[in-house]
Amino acid sequence: MIKVLFAAALGGLCGGVALAQSSMTGAVKPFASVPFAPDPDVACLGSALETGNPLTGPSTVILKASAGCVVPWHSHTAQEQLIVVAGEVMAEMTGHPPTLLGPGGFAMMAGRMAHQFTCQGRDGCVMFVTFDRAYDITWEKAGR
Repeated sequence: MIKVLFAAALGGLCGGVALAQSSMTGAVKPFASVPFAPDPDVACLGSALETGNPLTGPSTVILKASAGCVVPWHSHTAQEQLIVVAGEVMAEMTGHPPTLLGPGGFAMMAGRMAHQFTCQGRDGCVMFVTFDRAYDITWEKAGR
């Protein structure tokens, strides 16, 4: 009897794992195939959605900025995490000194924390940005 119950429990666990694995999706996207679209607010910035739905929840976006591009002071309701992939990005945020980030550099901004980025790379910059909830943006006043 114990063997039957154990087998039934194990079967249920394995079935649950198989069900969870079959419902997962994946994505593989070579960089050359990323469909960058012009940003409606920052002309020197292109973006492409990698995962998620920024209208309803968490998302990851890849950004491509030309050399000298400034994404001016702004904030989001969501927490933002940024990882630099290529180029050099000057990250500025409330309460922190300006910091130059190269490839692998990381910045995390809490929700509603004002920040701005400037691409200082000669050949432009590429960054991954994640948001922990639906995306919104509030542009701050110039000259912080």
